[in-house]
Amino acid sequence: METRTALLAAAAALLVASAVGAVAVPGAITDPRETNEPPGRIDVAGATVAPGEVRGETAELRLGTDLRHRGSTVENVTVRHRAIGSESGLLVDETTVDVGDVDFEGEQTVNGTVDVEREGGYRIVTVVFADGQRREEQTTRVGGVAALTPDYADTRVGFTDGTVWPTVAVSVTEADNETATLSASISVTNRGDEPSDDVDLRLYLRQAESNVIAGEATETVGTVRPGRTDTVTATVEVPNGYNYYVDAALFDDDVLVDETQGVANLNPQETLSANETVRDVQFTVEDFERGEGGVGGDSAGDDGATRDGGASGDATPGFGPLVALVALVVTALLARRRR
Repeated sequence: METRTALLAAAAALLVASAVGAVAVPGAITDPRETNEPPGRIDVAGATVAPGEVRGETAELRLGTDLRHRGSTVENVTVRHRAIGSESGLLVDETTVDVGDVDFEGEQTVNGTVDVEREGGYRIVTVVFADGQRREEQTTRVGGVAALTPDYADTRVGFTDGTVWPTVAVSVTEADNETATLSASISVTNRGDEPSDDVDLRLYLRQAESNVIAGEATETVGTVRPGRTDTVTATVEVPNGYNYYVDAALFDDDVLVDETQGVANLNPQETLSANETVRDVQFTVEDFERGEGGVGGDSAGDDGATRDGGASGDATPGFGPLVALVALVVTALLARRRR
């Protein structure tokens, strides 16, 4: 009986001592289900570079950095991007993205941007910091920025590039000894995925040997469906008997987006092809006078001269009988002195 009492008293004393120890030493009793969490770790799992706004001289590069996190929370995380010229080694642009405390499990993308000049290549150096301490670094090389199309010239409508079907087709609709009326049919194609907006088609007919602009026209290219080719026709009147380059250009809000060239051979003795050199032929400037009537209209100048070089009815002759007689007398006197 006494032994049993002594054992109970000892067990009670042990319980009291354990309770006092738990109160006196916090954390002495731990939950066996709890495990020690590893320290937080963060690194770069991947990086992407994509074009953003493309301007005339500069372009925006959109940077995506995939951060991978494991363990406990990593506090005060920042991502710094630096664009450095590949050849010069000079710093072009820099940006820092504040991420904050990172406690997610797995990966997350952090976005940033830098602005660079379109000429040249670059190294994009990405550094991850945690509480001001460098944790990870990655370098991505970028080239071909000059090939990006500026946003102001971003249209998918352009001249058709065919091997058989002509981009520029010229036909004569009316002609006489002085002028010819030409009909120029221009093929345009929408290479995009959406219907195109209106663009302007501008034509110059340039005389081959002189580069004198003999005629011009402007037409509107309406909506072209994706993948379709439309033909735009313009009529121009030019002096007959000459060969011409047909210079065509597409403008979107006065921005040149595409250009091409064709020819019109109206001189049966001479022919030419686009972008070739031709030999000299007889050229009469008066044929290309552009007065109120335009090319092919009244070709008489302000001094009354006619197209064939003669004088008009009310013009004073340049040489008369009196001048001829004076010349004859002078010649006779010179001949007599020589004797």
